[in-house]
Amino acid sequence: MDAFENLMAMLLRREGYWTTTSYRVDLDKAQKRAIGRHSTPRWELDVLAYRGSTNEVLVVECKSFLDSPGVIFRNGVFEPEERYKLFSEPNLRDVVLGQLGEQLYQDGLCRAEPTIRLGLATGKIASKSDREGLAQHFVANRWELYTDRRIKQMLEQTAEAGYENEIALVATKILTRNRSVEE
Repeated sequence: MDAFENLMAMLLRREGYWTTTSYRVDLDKAQKRAIGRHSTPRWELDVLAYRGSTNEVLVVECKSFLDSPGVIFRNGVFEPEERYKLFSEPNLRDVVLGQLGEQLYQDGLCRAEPTIRLGLATGKIASKSDREGLAQHFVANRWELYTDRRIKQMLEQTAEAGYENEIALVATKILTRNRSVEE
């Protein structure tokens, strides 16, 4: 969902990252064979965020799931796993993120050997046990988790900032100001 990806890109920019959405990683034939996908097109990443001061690249996969049960994570496993390939396939993750670092450097978009971290942004998580297990799994893997609660908090923090011509920021200011007047 482009709207959710754009929202996350905007929120990450407010945290000091340069962002782009729908970034494509070029894989050669050997890399495609290594991941078991011989005919895969370029690998698309939902949100790519770069912080120049630390040479850090954050790759955020976005799953809004606003009108669905949400992200399902039971017994340490995503359901269905194939929807979360970068999180559930270590070989795929290593190849794609390794090539991403090389490609960004070769294209002059970052310094050599950037630190690359994986993240997930979700608008909804299926249940409390899914939420707790997911949080523990992400901490253990040193991944970044943007839950619905965290995203809401990030949006609310934007209401304190000066005016910017961003739809989400304008809507947040209206919603939070009306709420405080009504209370």
